[in-house]
Amino acid sequence: MDSQNLELIRTGVELTPDYRRVLYRPLNIEPEERIIKILGRIQTLSEIEVTNEINALLTAFEERHKRLKKFFLQRYQQIKKYLLTDHILSEERKLLIGAYFTQEYSLESAALFNPSIIWDRDQSNLPSGSKRFIMSLRATGEGHISSITFRSGMVDSDNQITINNPTKYVSTSENISNPIYEKKTFERKLSELELLTDFSNTILSLLDSHFTIEELKSILDKYTKNIKTKSAENKLIANGILSLALSNYEIQYESEQRLSERIIFPHSPSESNGIEDARFVDFIEEDGNHIYYATYTAYDGKITFPQLLETRDFLHFKISTLNGPEVKNKGMALFPRKINNLYAMLSRQDNENIFLMYSEDLHFWYNKELILKPTYPWEFIQLGNCGSPIEIEEGWLVISHGVGPMRKYSIGAFLLEKLDPRIVIGRLLEPLLVPNEKEREGYVPNVVYSCGSAINGDDLLLPYAMSDRSVGFAKINLKQLVSKLNSN
Repeated sequence: MDSQNLELIRTGVELTPDYRRVLYRPLNIEPEERIIKILGRIQTLSEIEVTNEINALLTAFEERHKRLKKFFLQRYQQIKKYLLTDHILSEERKLLIGAYFTQEYSLESAALFNPSIIWDRDQSNLPSGSKRFIMSLRATGEGHISSITFRSGMVDSDNQITINNPTKYVSTSENISNPIYEKKTFERKLSELELLTDFSNTILSLLDSHFTIEELKSILDKYTKNIKTKSAENKLIANGILSLALSNYEIQYESEQRLSERIIFPHSPSESNGIEDARFVDFIEEDGNHIYYATYTAYDGKITFPQLLETRDFLHFKISTLNGPEVKNKGMALFPRKINNLYAMLSRQDNENIFLMYSEDLHFWYNKELILKPTYPWEFIQLGNCGSPIEIEEGWLVISHGVGPMRKYSIGAFLLEKLDPRIVIGRLLEPLLVPNEKEREGYVPNVVYSCGSAINGDDLLLPYAMSDRSVGFAKINLKQLVSKLNSN
């Protein structure tokens, strides 16, 4: 069902999850006594048996992964503390021990959905009239743990979409580091999280103006073991301090790793149950340079944490927390440039309405203003954005979603005033896109959803998830859409 007399075209292009795309991950076994027993069993094998076992394993798995032997040896280094003796082991036995504490994880076995599309900075060596894009997607596998994966593709002069086949290899970065922390900013974030207590002030007083994660861990370890500070409250505060620090980290990929190979997998405690719904935006800085930002939701199984990702080249990623009393809920979307010298962001703190926020600091948000309420039957339950606002001549175009009866999600749109986006100057009375019979079946039925669209020529290109399982693409004539918005 497509209404408003708008010409919405479903392209027929579809991205489906591929359960064959697997990465290796640590297999963590508890309690420690089990680890010791497993190591004891491995130690009973003769060298010939060890060699036969590891050769068979490498034959079965090495072609599925890059750098597998290196990972086995890394896992051995992490596990060797449980060995009962200091006997020197052969490399084959080390590899085998590492293999026993490694598992494969099928990245997309459950779903591939919630896309966000942006234009690639590199537009070289393309046919005339074509443009290259990067797409982020939410990949969900075993345990419903979500991560960020990428695809690349091209749109030709007729806005025909081609998706490049992804590499068969999938890998997380082997170079994940924590930054140098600035104590003043860290203290400010602790205060926003209501973690600034006498105990945390004591910890901060022992840190220099800039400190490392190792220095923080050492002081926390010392003071949580102190008999005078063994209260349950202080341990909770210590865990909160460490969790905040670990939620700020950096990832570096190697240039030879193709875009579709790079996976941003949950790393910090706040992400332990998934990284959800990244909304990428090509942000223009005040000096004219470009940087890609993405707001996303970290989930630890109980609480959602809005986070910020930034990159200039999709090789180096910086992950950091968003803070302030208005950093709540899901679905924050950053405007692609500052407005009146302030960062601007759409948000939905109350699960229902759309708000606008301004801030001088990208990482701290203190105020919000209501700009849109659920008004029509297809959005009575809640409203939300489907990605960052897109700047057009007529204003800020926002693709939105609404939830109606039977928890049916529909995609709509509204238009904000360019100089003062608090003002809504146009809004669709009926949805732009609702799930058809093919699109309504999936992990979460009756849902169409997007995390970011793009404009090319006369068309809005809208990638959208279909019932939390796969991704389709639609095209909408931009002039028709703007005309309809202006008429409402």
